[in-house]
Amino acid sequence: MTWDPQTLFRRHSQELVRFLRGRGLTAETAADLAQDTFIRLLTAHRQPDGPQDNPRAYLFQVSRNLSIDFMRRERLVTLADLGEDEMAAIADPSPSPETIVYDRQRLELSAAALAELPERTRRAFELHRLGDMTLAEVGRELGLSTSQTWALIRSAYRHIHSRLHNACE
Repeated sequence: MTWDPQTLFRRHSQELVRFLRGRGLTAETAADLAQDTFIRLLTAHRQPDGPQDNPRAYLFQVSRNLSIDFMRRERLVTLADLGEDEMAAIADPSPSPETIVYDRQRLELSAAALAELPERTRRAFELHRLGDMTLAEVGRELGLSTSQTWALIRSAYRHIHSRLHNACE
């Protein structure tokens, strides 16, 4: 006798959830354990015509066992209900040492790439990107049109990107 998991799921999943809820589990936990029950069904090595030829009984037995295991684990774990402030205090917002080293290396590469640029291109980029000036303001400062200013800044971006990309290879 072969059991069709889809048919069994349609027929018994809600019933299993209600059964598990009756054992004192939350709706989410009951739904998770019901799904785990069907995973066990899919991975079980059953023998046809053996003691498991009643699929409903098998499903309830597995879900009961899973709920017992779950409750045992829950008794061993001490949970603390923390507020947002306490949770924020636990999380470390600082970057990892690897991230710090990586970012410093990229910053050094960017600075070296900037130093390679012609003076006017470097100055346009620095005024725009680091000085928070608009393209028009940078153009006035350097005596260029907005389109010429953008061409210089775009050239700087491309050069820096190229240097960073080549360093990663």
